[in-house]
Amino acid sequence: MSEGVQAQEYYGKIPRHIAIIMDGNGRWARRRHLPRVAGHRAGVESVRAIVRRCGELDVKVLTLFAFSSENWRRPAQEVGLLMELFIRALQRESRKLNENKVRLRVIGDLGRFPGKLRNEIDKAEALTRDNTGLQLVIAANYGGRWDITQALQALAWRIEAGEIHAGDVSESLIQQHLCLADMPEPDLFIRTGGEQRISNFLLWQLAYSELYFTDILWPDFNRDELDAALQWFARRQRRFGRTGEQVERIKSA
Repeated sequence: MSEGVQAQEYYGKIPRHIAIIMDGNGRWARRRHLPRVAGHRAGVESVRAIVRRCGELDVKVLTLFAFSSENWRRPAQEVGLLMELFIRALQRESRKLNENKVRLRVIGDLGRFPGKLRNEIDKAEALTRDNTGLQLVIAANYGGRWDITQALQALAWRIEAGEIHAGDVSESLIQQHLCLADMPEPDLFIRTGGEQRISNFLLWQLAYSELYFTDILWPDFNRDELDAALQWFARRQRRFGRTGEQVERIKSA
């Protein structure tokens, strides 16, 4: 399908924000009798392709779940290799992101990461901070429960300091203290690898997202697979509590 045809088909239906759990790197490697790290390296290539495609389609935000707070339970050698791969990817890709006007942000509890990795994150974020194109968010040592907890802790400190009262706490105020407070909530959530759960990812923010699950392993998830997800999304009627008839009346008004 040509890009022109795609643009017509998706007109008015491109998600502002896509969130992805990139699952299946290890299984991809195992099926090829390769070490797991080979799957993670191949997964970086898929990240490049999806970032490029989102930029072409004028998606505003792409959030990728790179390393969950539960992933520390993996073998220490694999965790160490993932840290090194993350460092090298930042060193290699930040300049390309900057050239393409992509703004990078890393969210999560970063204090547990090695100092070298935190330094590379700081440098990449600083380099791309003023870019106005796609906002690429990498969730690393992130968990949705952690995100909500740290927001409530921040509110508790404000109550203790007398800045606000307990009665002031609302959904809106909690939202303002979450990691992605300044971004639209995800319209489309994608999980590769065949699992059908959200695994502690953006628990608050995914409340009204469309959930798309595919058996494709992440290293095989390319622009055509993303386009298939976008075609599925374009057929969804997003009601947000309204009836279908109400939605159609709003669209035709």
